[in-house]
Amino acid sequence: MNQPSSLITSEIEQGVMRVEICRPDKKNSLTGPMYTLLAEALEAAERDNAVRVLLIHGQPGAFTAGNDLGDFLDNPPLSEDAPVFRFLTAFRVLSKPFIAAVCGAAVGVGTTMLLHCDLVYAGDNAKFQLPFVNLGLCPEASSSLLLPSLIGHTRAAEILLFGEAFTAAKALEIGLVNAVLPAAEVFDHALAQARKLAALPSASVRLTKQLMKRSQFALIEQTMHEEGLHFRKRLLSPEAKEAFGAFLEKRKPDFSKFA
Repeated sequence: MNQPSSLITSEIEQGVMRVEICRPDKKNSLTGPMYTLLAEALEAAERDNAVRVLLIHGQPGAFTAGNDLGDFLDNPPLSEDAPVFRFLTAFRVLSKPFIAAVCGAAVGVGTTMLLHCDLVYAGDNAKFQLPFVNLGLCPEASSSLLLPSLIGHTRAAEILLFGEAFTAAKALEIGLVNAVLPAAEVFDHALAQARKLAALPSASVRLTKQLMKRSQFALIEQTMHEEGLHFRKRLLSPEAKEAFGAFLEKRKPDFSKFA
């Protein structure tokens, strides 16, 4: 079994910290220790003056399929200091430009984190999904606020209530991503954009990001906190138990008995 430290790697070059999720055999699904490493990488980027831009990516076949459900069920995030919530906080407060290169699966947090990115470049094979309701849960990472703000209530409702996957073309249409490229070109393009940003006056870049986000900063924090409270309660709900049980038993869930 791979050690967590080999599943999240990072390096700094030309002012860009590149963080890679390296678990392609599991579609880059995330465990608690992996969330801790991701949070530590973002926190280190915030502190390090040598880092001017942060770039997160997976491989051409997967960005991240979200939570590793086995680990998720064995170690549910029932406290506010759980690794996943530390990671959500880390990218919420990041003052430096945050760029994502997305190919393949971008499920759950793999999509919600993009709402906090400043630039997102997607491969033509990218598939986005927010299946929280389907699992008896609720939105996280302030997606219940940021997605309707980005695309309007009715389109956000379709994505969040049905939890169905959508394509890179739709992500571009609704403004979730900046551009769609062939999967093999996404990382190089995102890295080139990151280096271009890193060459600009760093204080001006950070201030511009801060000014663009200032009107929603407190509301995002409040929403993320409230979502987290509900999310932790929903993990113990009968609907969530049915959803996860059905997934493990490879059957269709039956929610008809729940009010």
